[in-house]
Amino acid sequence: MTAPRTAADVRASLELALANAVAEKGYAATTIADIVANARVSKRTFYEHFADKEECLLALYGDACTRLMTVLREAGSKQQPWSDRVRAVTDAYLATLDAMLPVNRAVVIEMQAAGVRAYRMRQHVQREFAQTLVDLVDEARATNPRISTLTPPMALALVGGINELMLDVVGPSGEPGGSFAGLTEPVVALFTAVVPERP
Repeated sequence: MTAPRTAADVRASLELALANAVAEKGYAATTIADIVANARVSKRTFYEHFADKEECLLALYGDACTRLMTVLREAGSKQQPWSDRVRAVTDAYLATLDAMLPVNRAVVIEMQAAGVRAYRMRQHVQREFAQTLVDLVDEARATNPRISTLTPPMALALVGGINELMLDVVGPSGEPGGSFAGLTEPVVALFTAVVPERP
């Protein structure tokens, strides 16, 4: 006998259903009916968890970004040389993105045009990503002061640059032209250019 789904399971199912619908139709064309059909629940169940599809999108984005920031914090080893640590963090981050299809379209593309609330949340989360990178660099500098400092504005610029590379992979249709792992070399090059290790 199958155990009943928890509220968290249902929410996760609705978020994934939104991601699937958005990957197929785009956010603007996606309806609540699309989401509940994909999740195999009623509209009543949807409204027990989310006020509207925007709230569902924000939850999907927030959960995906929390997962990605956790990967950034935990990847690699403090004992690794700086260049190896940058590559380990990059590899883990991009591999996680590759494992998150079809969530990527919602995370990378749709949040940029989904309304004022989505825009503000994206701004806030981009700054969180930037602070995560600052913390990662500060942690590495504690044992290797030859690593350059990373200021919050430069960290935000780094996040923006990586995001542009991701947009190029996802493309306007939301169907990746290649895996995010193909971005490893340019992301590593960008990161080490912004945060070099001095001789």
